Amino acid sequence: MRLRYVKNARELIETHPEFIIDDVVRDSEKEVEHKSINVKEIFKNSNPVHIEIGMGKGQFIYTLAKQNKDINYIGIEKFDSAIVKGLERLIEDPLDNLFLLRADANDLTEIFQSNSISRIYLNFSDPWPKEKHIKRRLTANRFLKMYQVLMVKDAELHFKTDNRELFDFSVESINDFPMDVLYQTYDLHSEKCENIMTEFEEKFSNKGFKINKLIAKFQEE
Repeated sequence: MRLRYVKNARELIETHPEFIIDDVVRDSEKEVEHKSINVKEIFKNSNPVHIEIGMGKGQFIYTLAKQNKDINYIGIEKFDSAIVKGLERLIEDPLDNLFLLRADANDLTEIFQSNSISRIYLNFSDPWPKEKHIKRRLTANRFLKMYQVLMVKDAELHFKTDNRELFDFSVESINDFPMDVLYQTYDLHSEKCENIMTEFEEKFSNKGFKINKLIAKFQEE
């Protein structure tokens, strides 16, 4: 997917620290020191924290936050041109329980404290179809290990995609890990259940693509 360039996106991100934390590293020659986030300090309460990794333009997580004021949300995206759309929405209509994070998923265990996240959403993640890129998939074993560190006991991982190959890979990856699948469907929109759609979900479902979803949690040690 190629994102369109958004003029002044970087300037907008840099001038609104009240809504977004920017973890971008601009000098690759320097040792990287990622910003540490204490979720209780950000939200000034002890409500559970749900994060979306790869939030895109933010429609999904903004809607969730608006509907569930007793839950804190953090939308995570590494591309300026995508996250700035969510930022614009938040500037226009602020929510006390939603914050944005401009960061790479590879760095999350360096940014968040362990046992601090109650739910992770992965929506329409990059499928990385080439064999040599499998480890980059957000449901690969190395990412599941990261999520396990970040998540509290009985926390859930929610994953949606229109890509059947990625979904089958994810089911296998999760089943091979010490996790239990709580829910699994290959046609989410045919079932009567509450569902908030992302921008991609609307686009693909309108074209007739079936949406796959699973919910899983880590087994107790």
